[in-house]
Amino acid sequence: MKKTAYILLIIIYSCMNVYSQTLAERLGYTRNDRILIINNDDAGMCHAANKATIEGMENGVISSATIMTPCPWYNEIASYAAANPSKGFGVHLTLTSEWGKYRWGTVAPRNEVPGLYDEQGYMWKGIKEVYSSSNPEEALIEGRAQLKKALDSDIPVTHIDSHMGTYQYSPDYMNVYIQLAKEFNLPLRMPSQATLENLGAPDYREICRREGILHPDYFIHEEFEGYTTDNVAEFWTNYIKNLKPGVTEIYVHASAEGEEIRTITHSAAKRIRELEFFTSNELKELIEKEGIIVISYRPLLDLQRKEKEQQ
Repeated sequence: MKKTAYILLIIIYSCMNVYSQTLAERLGYTRNDRILIINNDDAGMCHAANKATIEGMENGVISSATIMTPCPWYNEIASYAAANPSKGFGVHLTLTSEWGKYRWGTVAPRNEVPGLYDEQGYMWKGIKEVYSSSNPEEALIEGRAQLKKALDSDIPVTHIDSHMGTYQYSPDYMNVYIQLAKEFNLPLRMPSQATLENLGAPDYREICRREGILHPDYFIHEEFEGYTTDNVAEFWTNYIKNLKPGVTEIYVHASAEGEEIRTITHSAAKRIRELEFFTSNELKELIEKEGIIVISYRPLLDLQRKEKEQQ
């Protein structure tokens, strides 16, 4: 009896100790350290996005990327991710196909997710159309299919996030998003607190804490107002200089120069400029000068799974 009570006390103390520590401390850093995840969204979308992701990881400071599994250039980046397991690759859960001349459909069979298709036979271009024509059950089916596709490609998936925020801008879809993180035991990108409050959403940070799902402390979102091609370097320099202690995730859509990306999107110039800046010596020197610690989601994944094993 005494031995059982002693074990229970140890478990209770361990849990209290975990939750009294900051995420940075649980990762092995100090509570004053500024830790940064630099994620390149839209890997797999096209060759230019893949090329930029690889260049940014190998020659720049991009430490993480998320892959769009339904897209035409998925196989190229999947092969790289599988061959380079030390790199940080997550899944960019995708329910939309927003470009005018370059489209894609679902990973799940169309008859299982009919509401995710528009009249042209592709995913809807916008979030509102998804919410009005589909439902969370279809989002769950498609999310599972996308994650299974990545895992079946031998990608060591580190986390999930959401293309255009479709899984995050509705409480019903956010519940699916958290369910997927729980099912696959993965950390996730958490919307900013301001975004959640504007949605009138539940306290998803507390829900994730109870479920043992990790996410960075901070995520850039509202700050993007006024962000243009002309001020890429200035914007990110100021933001990085003012990082708070803890774990912050920032994201870009870096792409390589070329006719392909310029044909696909009107935002090509900004995406090309992001690759230039996030592979520049200027940014590398700034990060070193500021004492910023750059990581991928992998330490969060390892910690999440370790803590769950100890529960």
